[in-house]
Amino acid sequence: MLLRGINLGPSRRVRMEALRQLLGSAGYGNVRTHVQSGNVVLETALGPARLERALEQQLAGALGFDVDVFVRTLRQLEAVLAHDPLGSEAVDRSRYLVTFLREHLPPERAARLAAEDFSPERLAVNGRELYSWHPGGVGRSELAKRLSERSLGVTATARNWNTLQKLLALAG
Repeated sequence: MLLRGINLGPSRRVRMEALRQLLGSAGYGNVRTHVQSGNVVLETALGPARLERALEQQLAGALGFDVDVFVRTLRQLEAVLAHDPLGSEAVDRSRYLVTFLREHLPPERAARLAAEDFSPERLAVNGRELYSWHPGGVGRSELAKRLSERSLGVTATARNWNTLQKLLALAG
C-alpha cells in the first residue's frame, strides 16, 4: 500500500516504526515499510477497496490527520512493473515514475493527456496507472505538473521505479 502526503512537512510526520506497530496491532500481518515516504507491505484477508477504507479510518484516528491510502495487491504490483511501457527509454529509474490513481481517469481526459506532447518527457496511460519519464528530473517538469491530483481531478500518488521494485521484492 502507498500512503499519500506523509512526511512532507512538520505537521504530517509519521515514524515508520510507529506505523508498523500501529498496523500490526490493528491485526495486519507481516507489516514491512520501505523508506520514510509511506510505502507499506502487509498481509490481510481484506480486498483492496475495503482495505483502503479501513486503513484511512484507522490512520486518521491514530495520527490525527487524513491520509489517502492506495492499495495494490501483489499481483497488481507485478502487473504494473511487467507492463513497463517506457522502460526502453527510462535509463535513470529514479526519474521513471508511476502515478497511482484512486480511480480511472475519465476516457476523454485520459485521451487528451496521452495525446499531449511533453517532449523530451514521455507519458503512457494504463488503467489506474500513469507511467512517466522525466529525463530532466521532476522538479521543473511540465508533465509532472499535469500529473498532480489537482490537474488530474483524481486522487493520486507517485513512486519511482526503483521504489516499486523494492516494494515488489519486500512483498515477494
